[in-house]
Amino acid sequence: MSLFPPTRLVRLVHAPLLFSALVTACLLMFPAGLNGQKTAKPVLHGSHWVAITGKPLAATAGARMFHQGGNAVDAAAAMLAATSTMWDVLSWGGETQALIYHPGEKRVIGLNALGVAPSGATPEHYRAEGHEKFPPEFGPLAAVTPGTPGGLLTMLAEWGTLSLADVLAPSIEMAEGYPIEEDPVRRIQGALDEIRQWPTSMDVYFTHPEDEENPGPREGEMFRQPGLKRTLERLVAAESMALAAGKSRKESILAAYDAFYRGDIAKDFVAGAQAAGALITMEDLDNWQVYIEDPVSTSYKGIDVYKLTTWVQGPVMLQALNMLEQLDVKALGYNSANYMHALYQVMNLAFADRDFYYGDPYFPPKEPIQGLLSKDYAKARLETVDWERNDPNAKPGDPYLFQGGENPFKHLLERWGQRNVVTTTQEDDEMMLEPQGRQPGRSSGKLDSEAHAALDEDFYLGTTSIQAADENGWVVSITPSGGWIPAVIAGKTGIGLSQRAQSFVLNEADNPYNVIEPGKRPRATLTPSMALKDGRPFLSFAVQGGDGQDQNLLQFFLNVVEWDMNVQQATEAPNINSFQMRGSFGQHETRPGRMLLQDATPPWVRNTLEGMGYELTFSDRTSGPINAIFFDWTNGTFWGGSSHHGDDYGIAW
Repeated sequence: MSLFPPTRLVRLVHAPLLFSALVTACLLMFPAGLNGQKTAKPVLHGSHWVAITGKPLAATAGARMFHQGGNAVDAAAAMLAATSTMWDVLSWGGETQALIYHPGEKRVIGLNALGVAPSGATPEHYRAEGHEKFPPEFGPLAAVTPGTPGGLLTMLAEWGTLSLADVLAPSIEMAEGYPIEEDPVRRIQGALDEIRQWPTSMDVYFTHPEDEENPGPREGEMFRQPGLKRTLERLVAAESMALAAGKSRKESILAAYDAFYRGDIAKDFVAGAQAAGALITMEDLDNWQVYIEDPVSTSYKGIDVYKLTTWVQGPVMLQALNMLEQLDVKALGYNSANYMHALYQVMNLAFADRDFYYGDPYFPPKEPIQGLLSKDYAKARLETVDWERNDPNAKPGDPYLFQGGENPFKHLLERWGQRNVVTTTQEDDEMMLEPQGRQPGRSSGKLDSEAHAALDEDFYLGTTSIQAADENGWVVSITPSGGWIPAVIAGKTGIGLSQRAQSFVLNEADNPYNVIEPGKRPRATLTPSMALKDGRPFLSFAVQGGDGQDQNLLQFFLNVVEWDMNVQQATEAPNINSFQMRGSFGQHETRPGRMLLQDATPPWVRNTLEGMGYELTFSDRTSGPINAIFFDWTNGTFWGGSSHHGDDYGIAW
């Protein structure tokens, strides 16, 4: 039985909405409806392998590994290296989060390669530097330790088949020079003032220093990074020396790990980072480690959905699915006002829990993940929903009641309120945009062209994602990020420092599980996803876009499971986005009731939502680029999807 009362549904429906419901019903009844919708890009079909990521050249790097006999892990590692080299809104100093399906063990494995706060990174230090609530967005004090090199090397050593020399060959070629694409060119031009603060960054980004107004590269010119090329070659040299000394393949790749985190590369990186004002020490790099973990999961109508745990935001999607499983989702009607309202309210509750309870599970206090993912907790949370209006004051629940134990922060929970609420003027909105994909500012109504361009840049193209699968059963889903333009570059290493420290808080009242301290990981937004059905891979999927990631992945998943879309249709379909949660970047702002809709949303749906208390904004694209693989066990093939919302690209065979 649906928890959405039918009598209330009737009261919510105005005459125009009845027409909308009839149209929706027709779409669901006939094959030419949702499943017959046209897409801007075709489904990517393959039977041997598939490689999808944020840039065409990087997808080619993955395809090269398959042609050399590598598996999906090798291909994913090559794509990770290539996107980091191309500054695809990340660099080599960023962080890597991955889910890997191991066909031999028939299980999903989590890879945690998120950097940690360095020595001296305490709330007191940041307050002394003039930051009262959160670490800064940019610059050396925003840096955590680099995680991507360690994540790539660990993944390759544990589950790959090729050598590090093979996997890094495309990136070394690109560091020597590749035709740079329009996106990083635009980002460099838009961040000239920040880049000019850091001479080592100017050396890399400013290829035309004589041109004061436009010192950066031009689209299509050969962009050369000699410092990064030397660093990557030193990693390969460390592997080569170990092999020559009789070490195994795995030991030799891990010798490159030691070179980066304990050897000469580490020394050069730390010297360059500290010269720019960062807090990172040799001890920080030496103590940092990659964790191989068990992911968390839930079951939605017989499909097991996997996410990384509370050091990222991934469990919010699982919490949302636990609530939605108790509704008759199809009865709401695809993208009807009632469906959008239900999604928004469920996300309100899940993200409120994220904002209070999520943090690094390797540091006390222990996050109440058992209670958060309890089906009974989901039912209790759903009972608090007002099905007629948005609740702008939705708060975290108390999951301890569903796992046992006393909530150690009940006093903070009782005082939880709407901090950093932002009024929604156009001027405020445009000021709040940021390069990784933090909640973008939008004005009510249609965005003007300048704001829309900024929206595309900052919300939809933040981070990148990587999907790879092969005929032997290996599946890899990665959402890497960090060290995006404008980054502080550590000396002559060519490595951009991460800016992820800004996702910490400085005050316990803003999230007692996510207060910064040395050695701790910030609660990141990065959230690869995987789903199994009948014990076999069903979907592998990820998306770019900061706090929007799990909102859009939730709707992608429902598009496939509830609305019978194929994988490409689901990546391109219009979504809603909420801005009621606390942002994870900058000043962690919140905009209660703000909802982004697709331009084509009918007027009767808009009117109904406005009557429910929503402030609506519109765009032709309402999601970051989603990349995904559907596993067709009937035909023994892969169906790849890569949305038309960015430069993302896939290759299959």
